[in-house]
Amino acid sequence: MDSKLLKFSLACVTGVLLVTSTATPAMATEHAVAGFVFDKPGNELDITEEFKDELSILSSSNTPIPGFNNIGIADVDTNLLIREKPNENAKILGKMPKNSGCEILEPDKDGWTKVKSGKVTGYVKSQYLIIGQEASKLALEIASHIAVFNGTGNLRIRKEPSTDAPIIDFVAPGEEILVLDPLIVTYGEEYNKWVKVSLDGEEDGTVGYVAKEFVDLSYKLAQAYSMEELVYGKDVSGRRIDMINYAKKFLGYRYKWGGTSLTNGIDCSGFTQAIYRKFGYKIDRVSRDQARGGTQISQSKLKPGDLVFYGNNSTGYINHVAIYIGNNKIIHASNKRDGIKISSVNYRKPIKCVRYIND
Repeated sequence: MDSKLLKFSLACVTGVLLVTSTATPAMATEHAVAGFVFDKPGNELDITEEFKDELSILSSSNTPIPGFNNIGIADVDTNLLIREKPNENAKILGKMPKNSGCEILEPDKDGWTKVKSGKVTGYVKSQYLIIGQEASKLALEIASHIAVFNGTGNLRIRKEPSTDAPIIDFVAPGEEILVLDPLIVTYGEEYNKWVKVSLDGEEDGTVGYVAKEFVDLSYKLAQAYSMEELVYGKDVSGRRIDMINYAKKFLGYRYKWGGTSLTNGIDCSGFTQAIYRKFGYKIDRVSRDQARGGTQISQSKLKPGDLVFYGNNSTGYINHVAIYIGNNKIIHASNKRDGIKISSVNYRKPIKCVRYIND
């Protein structure tokens, strides 16, 4: 068996400590194909013993988190607003979800701290920011173990750790997948190194496998959304705008498989059903049934408020649904790690797009 994976990383905003294997890279097991993207799934983290050892060493020291000069973590239930100036009436530049990280650029002054998170630089209320060694230790506890596709084209996600296994989805360059096991070795195959991952799904996540040599493994914190990333688009009806703005109020709220509460826990189809109900539309409870209603449209015809469905691309089985919000973005109840979040519409390859709002 190859030597231990020693790659460790914690990334947020400006820094990523990437993980690499000491083993000689395997030959290619996957190649670029036509398709779209994947993102972040929804099972509990399964951190291996060797990673636990690395975390223990870092958390017991006073060494700054790699990649950060001065880390801060949002201590809020939903979102921490980033403003252009240290003033409650100043323009909002972005939102930091619960437990997201930032680089502290200027320390607290009159109750405000200047930070940078993702693409957003501005001021947050100091009282809602965890700093110092407490933030460093917390970061190591809440960081998620992810795999990022580092190639070009699209990477296949297999049902089993084998090149002969069916393809269930595709990953685009730079997209992130939740890691369940960083190294699966299958004997009897010429190419045998795989990473076990989990995809978003109504049934609490779908397990798949990707070729290890095409992903970088890391630990990462969430980061801020810029207001540009929250925009719904142009030439949209007032009803659609109201629906999207209402849905965005719940960014950062928790995911719960089978849940129906927007504030206390909800799954993907429960989220779409609840948002639609607010605006007088009655749709079915389960994503597969929601996909059977309304009018099917092409992806190029999507308007904010339309539904986008995902699932197994080899069988057409649907297990996830999101609301399109414009500018090639969706909002959805994603998984246990991220809760309600915004992603690229192509974070996985859409199976079907449906319109219920006729305007």
